[in-house]
Amino acid sequence: MPIVVRLDIELARRKMSSKDLAEAVGVTPQNLSVLKAGRARAIRFTTLEAICRVLDCQPGDILAYESDDEEAAASADQ
Repeated sequence: MPIVVRLDIELARRKMSSKDLAEAVGVTPQNLSVLKAGRARAIRFTTLEAICRVLDCQPGDILAYESDDEEAAASADQ
């Protein structure tokens, strides 16, 4: 999938647990886990805004676009 979720990196930088973020944002830990794993099909802007507010970051710090060509090259390198 071309959209990569880097939420785990931002959580590690802030030494915050997923559970704490879920509580602060107002989502279930399960929904946050789905997002972190990159299995979410969509995210509401209000949820993204709340995550950015709590983590004091920009949406681009959490979400990134990688073309399928980049994914294929990364897989070939491994």
